[in-house]
Amino acid sequence: MSRMTQIWIGVVVLAGLGGAVYWQYNKDKQVGRPASATVEVPEFKIPDDVDKISITNADKGEVVLQKQGDKWSVAKPVKAPANQANVKSLVDNLKEIKLKEGIAATMSDEDRKDYQLDAAHAVRVTAYKGADTKADIYFGKYGGRGQMVSLEGKTGAYTATGYSSYLYQRDVKAWRDTDIFKYDDANANQVTIENKNGTFSFTKADDKWAGTLKGAPIPRFDPEKVKDMVRTFKSLTADDFGDGKPDTGLDTPEGTVTISLKDGAGKYTLRIGKASTAPSHYALKDGDPTVFVVSGPIAEWVTAAVDKFQQPADAGAKDASSGPPKPLDIPGMPHMPHGMGGMPPGHP
Repeated sequence: MSRMTQIWIGVVVLAGLGGAVYWQYNKDKQVGRPASATVEVPEFKIPDDVDKISITNADKGEVVLQKQGDKWSVAKPVKAPANQANVKSLVDNLKEIKLKEGIAATMSDEDRKDYQLDAAHAVRVTAYKGADTKADIYFGKYGGRGQMVSLEGKTGAYTATGYSSYLYQRDVKAWRDTDIFKYDDANANQVTIENKNGTFSFTKADDKWAGTLKGAPIPRFDPEKVKDMVRTFKSLTADDFGDGKPDTGLDTPEGTVTISLKDGAGKYTLRIGKASTAPSHYALKDGDPTVFVVSGPIAEWVTAAVDKFQQPADAGAKDASSGPPKPLDIPGMPHMPHGMGGMPPGHP
């Protein structure tokens, strides 16, 4: 094949690729472009008093959030306290969504796929007040004119402003309250740890920690280690949850820690069970049936051996080569204190 023929083949291939790119560009550009200026845009508004929200992600299933009193909880797929900040962000964002333009008065099945408003792709959000449905909206592809949406019970496609997609695509864990402990570490004055190594007891008096193991003072005790532990637990959160796991080891825990605050201001107890996915462990807080999963460093404090709370064996030991020089040992001459010239009395 001649060089000129190869060049012409290359030109043809490049032209074909360019045409394909241009076709795709124009197709993508059409998403969000109104097909008719006469498409009516319906009213859409989320009221302030909604008390139930259903979010269905095509790939994550349905999450239902329910308001009880002034607190939100997760009602589906599990029943659990909700992350109040995350729910508030969602509700606030729903109130910002405004329908902008009409794209099509009626969508075909192919249109729904192109706009990603079909069941396989769309994010559906339904808001309720009691038994009444207050809003039912689908969010699809983001195109040249904005966010594609449709409304349940209507055939049209529209664009919308204000939609923050990441707020609606959280997994179940992110909708749940992950807080375990929350206290002021400066108020902690008693810590007890029970594990296979025995019972550790740490007590703070006059802002100084003391520690015992099995009732005896811990050799080379390092109070800074206890301070580190208390700070680690003061804002303890779960990494995950162990709902429905058959063998968590929490009936016979590997360790239990109890942190007490001065003046009876509070007591926090956590049991550490088996490893879930190493190095994380299952954990249970007193008074709460939720099975949490906590990180490896948290479990290490509760299952620690004595060296976790000690200074190294050589800590503070003086270097034999350091310190003031020894007096010279010269036969027949008395030792003289340093700074006296190093010579015996009467020596010229």
